[in-house]
Amino acid sequence: MAASSEISRNACHVRSNSLPSRSHPWSVSVEEQLVRLRTSSEATTSSSSSSLCRKLGSLKDLHESIDKLLQLQQTQQSLSKEHNSKSVEQVLDGSLRLIDVCETTRDVFSQMKQCLQELQSSLRRQRGDESGLENEISSYMISKKNFAKMVTKCIKTLKNTRKNNEDKGSELVSVVTILNEVEEITNAVFESLLSFIAQPKASSGWSKLLKLRRVSCEGETNANEVEKMDLQLLALKSGKNEVQKTLKGLETLESNIQELEEELEGLFRRLMKTRVSLLNIFNH
Repeated sequence: MAASSEISRNACHVRSNSLPSRSHPWSVSVEEQLVRLRTSSEATTSSSSSSLCRKLGSLKDLHESIDKLLQLQQTQQSLSKEHNSKSVEQVLDGSLRLIDVCETTRDVFSQMKQCLQELQSSLRRQRGDESGLENEISSYMISKKNFAKMVTKCIKTLKNTRKNNEDKGSELVSVVTILNEVEEITNAVFESLLSFIAQPKASSGWSKLLKLRRVSCEGETNANEVEKMDLQLLALKSGKNEVQKTLKGLETLESNIQELEEELEGLFRRLMKTRVSLLNIFNH
């Protein structure tokens, strides 16, 4: 996935005396988790909900370890010395950006789940009414188009953030460098999540679905569950799929999105916890 390929390949293990000893469990844990997440993101092209759930689970563990690292006296002393520096401002801005993009992503997933629920209700009511089915499916696709606009705007912001972080990386002290790397890889996962719902700047409407259908007919496709659901809806609209089969697919997709929402909620709580820890360090 494009999001994975743009993750910086800078080594995670270059650290100065600003960090606790490499033998400290939480220091080692953070470095190991960063390496695993980066390696996993670069190695996989999967955009399935199960793959995204695993990444979110790994992110939650990473941010939990970051908070443990921030509780260490040596870490706090190192950050406190940078009290009035530009590095501190970057760290605090970064933690706030992560919270903001997490909230945006949660909002997109919540709206998507609501659209799926409404479409299921409409399809049940419109059984046997072909014109009614077509109208409901078209309304759903319009909502998807609006999601794509939101996703494009958000991903553009994420890409700009990554570029700015790369430009400033050499100026940062070691602890802040780690936090910067964590922000970078977290943003990349958010980009994957947003692209799962709607591909940014991609062809929209039925033309894209027709292309996906041609690919799926020729062999395996890398389409995720949302795109596969779009294919089912296209088939239903053209009379080549059953309502009951489509409803079952919608229920499964709703369940997948619900699972991702729950993982996002857990990650959001950890991001808030890290934000509070940083504010406590810099305010003392």
